Amino acid sequence: MSQALLTLDFLDKETPTPEATPSGEVRVSAATRTGRQRKLYIESYGCQMNFSDSEIVSSILFNEGFDTTDDLASADLVLLNTCSIREKAEQTVRMRLSQINSHKKRNPGLLVGVLGCMAERLKSKFLEEEKIVDLVVGPDAYRDLPQLISQVDGGQKGVNVLLSREETYADITPVRLNSNGVSAFISIMRGCDNMCSFCVVPFTRGRERSRDAHSILREAADLVAAGYKEVTLLGQNVDSYKWASADGTEHVNFAQLLEKVALVSPELRVRFSTSHPKDITDEVLHTMARYDNICKFIHLPAQSGNSRVLALMNRTYDRPWYEERVQAIRRILGDDCAISSDMISGFCTETEQEHQDTLSLMEFVKYDMAYMFFYSERPGTLAARKLIDDIPLEVKKRRLQEIIDLQQIHSAQRNQRGVGRVHQVLVENFSKRSKEHLSGRNSQNQVVIFPKQNFKKGDYVNVLVHSSTASTMLGEAV
Repeated sequence: MSQALLTLDFLDKETPTPEATPSGEVRVSAATRTGRQRKLYIESYGCQMNFSDSEIVSSILFNEGFDTTDDLASADLVLLNTCSIREKAEQTVRMRLSQINSHKKRNPGLLVGVLGCMAERLKSKFLEEEKIVDLVVGPDAYRDLPQLISQVDGGQKGVNVLLSREETYADITPVRLNSNGVSAFISIMRGCDNMCSFCVVPFTRGRERSRDAHSILREAADLVAAGYKEVTLLGQNVDSYKWASADGTEHVNFAQLLEKVALVSPELRVRFSTSHPKDITDEVLHTMARYDNICKFIHLPAQSGNSRVLALMNRTYDRPWYEERVQAIRRILGDDCAISSDMISGFCTETEQEHQDTLSLMEFVKYDMAYMFFYSERPGTLAARKLIDDIPLEVKKRRLQEIIDLQQIHSAQRNQRGVGRVHQVLVENFSKRSKEHLSGRNSQNQVVIFPKQNFKKGDYVNVLVHSSTASTMLGEAV
């Protein structure tokens, strides 16, 4: 068996594009080793929602007799939890499936499945045309996995990509396989009702539905009892969270949920992602201001700094609206509140002046960090059906590089603000470069490195920062 099959080295074979993107991350679920008869290997691609979903899948299959393994060679079932947000993400998964299927020819008993967004979008290609997988399961059908695996064990193909208006997996306790033991994700809602013209999520994850608030609070309390110090509340658009009890006596919006989670424990840090500029309210911002344990960091994707382009993207806000929301953040939470963004270069018909508007918006906000992409047309989206992808690739890449270069300057400036100050840092792990240094994040999500002394993972440490780069702050415990 070739070594490349057992690693993710194939990800580095292409010349990397100059972008920073959450969809470039890949996680392999850690091994459980509880003696169960069958072994499950999961690779998760893309966003935090996918990483959270893999924990749900692991929990469902753990109860069906599967231990997880981080060794593909020992697996009985291989699942790739996929992302369709960009073409490159799909190409990456296809390359991996090709490798795994080469292995399967030598191990015909191996079952291979695709989960998540690509499963919903490419079900017929995977199963009927290309015949490269045994199992295709969409993001709302994970409860059906045991039955589908039984079908495959019996010689059939297994497929369920039906989208649901109710499924939230509220009663399933995720297996925290990839957690550092300090931070965990809590999914508070699924799906998306925003029909951004460039995005496949509404078609692959379905309509918005919010999870029972009581189940979220129970999960947060359980995490605190297990020693976790930080949770991130996840949703495609957390600001539109809205839950009501069956009898109509309880109604909880996102600001109220945020407060309830913050009150679970003053030692529990609370983060959330992602906010939509059209929906984030002053009520949310004032709630953040009232509680020290709600982190002062907001991911507020702009996508473009030009109102005409934003209208083509169907973002349902214009530049003045976005600027007003940034001003509200600064007014209520202060200049130290960190703001991050997503930016797309070279969207359909974008002119050079409209690209300059994106750069000027970045100058207006001065983001702490950003995920930056050039536009990649996704089949089935509104943009693919109605707009022409007419910006040459070399122009997209050049504009993207200008966005990246400016963001590097702003990230360095924002980190420099922290020099000479004391930051409360939650230790997450050792520094990547030295076991003699620890790494953690402050409330603003900035990475802080400092000598370990007697501190350990999970400690809150006050660190005086003495220097910084665009990505890191360095300091000493005080």
